[in-house]
Amino acid sequence: QVQLVESGGGLVQPGGSLRLSCAASGSIFSIYNMEWYRQAPGKQRDLVVTITSGGSTNYADSVNGRFTISRDNAKNTLYLKMNSLKPEDTDVYYCHSWMRDGSSQPLKDYWGKGTLDTVSS
Repeated sequence: QVQLVESGGGLVQPGGSLRLSCAASGSIFSIYNMEWYRQAPGKQRDLVVTITSGGSTNYADSVNGRFTISRDNAKNTLYLKMNSLKPEDTDVYYCHSWMRDGSSQPLKDYWGKGTLDTVSS
């Protein structure tokens, strides 16, 4: 069973940094786009940043220049380095990915369970 597991969330002061990780495990044949989303209580889940299998990235305007996405394809792991954090960055951050679990299997999307990041003094 394929799953995504996030780690690295926590409490940080405004202006600080956090690094999130998302490890994909299970019967994985190939991974395509990987993404970070975030969601505040009672609000919709918003796309933060996408990275393709080739390394191309696309950031939301609200995080461009402060957040950096990367991936280690050998380890099936996605990262998000968040700098200059603001209180409005407080959210649950979710990892999302499109993967195949077999050469002849259809492309499916998977979600992690999320990790809470709180930016507060």
